[in-house]
Amino acid sequence: MMPPPSTPRSSTWRDLPVGTRAVVRRRLTTDEAAASGHVWTDVVGVVVAVDDDGLRLRRDPARGGPTAGVEEDVPGPQVESVRRLPPRPAARRPRRGRDGADDTAGTDDAGGTEGGARTPG
Repeated sequence: MMPPPSTPRSSTWRDLPVGTRAVVRRRLTTDEAAASGHVWTDVVGVVVAVDDDGLRLRRDPARGGPTAGVEEDVPGPQVESVRRLPPRPAARRPRRGRDGADDTAGTDDAGGTEGGARTPG
């Protein structure tokens, strides 16, 4: 009989060094679950502090929204899983046309034109 394939050991929240970007899946409280209809939520951010009670993350500002940059405490008993993430890539510069003008004018956020067709690129 062959041994079961080895799986990489996932890190626990206690293993996350301060400054690491991570996603933490936490179990919602009974009230939060009743209000949202969900059991878990994910918090994406940078680890600010870790102790025996849990961890604190600064929410990822690149995701936008009202909670961007806000620090959130996640109690240890609510942590279901953690995953380390690579650092967020640097912001990209706008594309420039041959004449040096900003080539993004007239496009929507998805890169298509305002009429819906994608511009060749």
